[in-house]
Amino acid sequence: MALRLLQPLKSTPVLRAFARYHDYVRLATAGGVIRVPLASPKVIGVANSRGNRNQQEDFYGFATLALDTEELRLSVKKFHGIDWDPKSVGDAFSGQTLFVGIYDGHGGSAVSQYLRQELHGIFESVQKSSIPELFVWIKEQGGYFKRFRGGALAPWIHNAEDTPPLDLEARATQAFFEVDRNLSTDVVSQTCGATASVAILHSLDAPATPFFSAQKLSLTVAHVGDTRVLLCSTDGGKVVPMTENHHADAHVESIRLRRMMGSSLITDSFGESRWMGALSNTRCLGDLRFKRFGVTPEPQVQTKLLQGKDWAYMVLVSDGVSSMLSDGEVVDLARDAPDPKAAADRILAFAQELGGEDNATALVVPLAGWGRIRGPDRTRELRDYKRAQAAGSERQRRM
Repeated sequence: MALRLLQPLKSTPVLRAFARYHDYVRLATAGGVIRVPLASPKVIGVANSRGNRNQQEDFYGFATLALDTEELRLSVKKFHGIDWDPKSVGDAFSGQTLFVGIYDGHGGSAVSQYLRQELHGIFESVQKSSIPELFVWIKEQGGYFKRFRGGALAPWIHNAEDTPPLDLEARATQAFFEVDRNLSTDVVSQTCGATASVAILHSLDAPATPFFSAQKLSLTVAHVGDTRVLLCSTDGGKVVPMTENHHADAHVESIRLRRMMGSSLITDSFGESRWMGALSNTRCLGDLRFKRFGVTPEPQVQTKLLQGKDWAYMVLVSDGVSSMLSDGEVVDLARDAPDPKAAADRILAFAQELGGEDNATALVVPLAGWGRIRGPDRTRELRDYKRAQAAGSERQRRM
């Protein structure tokens, strides 16, 4: 089950607070409030495979969080220009938000497992009062972070009193940096890391509705690395990416790193760019020995206001899927599936059919437009061609 907490990494201090998160979403009905389990295949679909790797380094987590309603109100105002009134929803539902995370480990599974166990709780429990102390720790990392000015945390880094509540961008940024601080005393996390994408869905409907039926929905995505978050529109199944890959040669990352650190980009024998000759991702959690060289846990945050009927589902995938399939293929494979679990299975199965050997994970989160995609499947012919080519390659490997 996605929320079963295991023991944290040895010698790792964990930020603790009273946890209010749950593994179900509350739903108001004529007969009263009911609880719908998130792990149901009809609520969130998950497919996960080790591939041909020696160990599983992909993990995921989901929960409903109870966040401060004033913080949510300010976030909605800041990012969407909407005066959302939490009082119109009621105390039982106004702070309810869905947290979905996908974590792709590298150099081992320790950090990605830690994220599965702890990140949703850390995200829910961070407090602005801890930011000044956290910022001192960040600056102590030296190198790149000697010039770090706080990013989304800037309003709180010197004085957390008499300041506004956190918004979701600042909350995500603090949570990601808190992960690195929690891991900083763990030996394994010096050379082990994970990329991560976290999606936060907050219904703005009044009366309250859950994410899968909400007609107005605020989406916030916090992301480091090369995991993917994709939205599928009901209008022709068009795909809208909510993340971009944080590779060393990506435009945004190369500008950031060269401005702060100069050039340490090396191309390996396979033609892939590596920062410091070792890392393909220049934003991640863990990999602490590389932090002073510019490998930051600071997430890139994207937001979007969704009209529920216009969106069929959201898909999160690790690079074991995205390295084999285009964004369009990923969302098209989920079309017409009977439930989110079947949709996730289709995505994973096709990536493996094409010869994918890496750890691979797909999560499918239904939205109000589930099952209502109009227009043709745009990538069917491409997928048929790839399938035929893969079958030929498999025959050659057996000869």
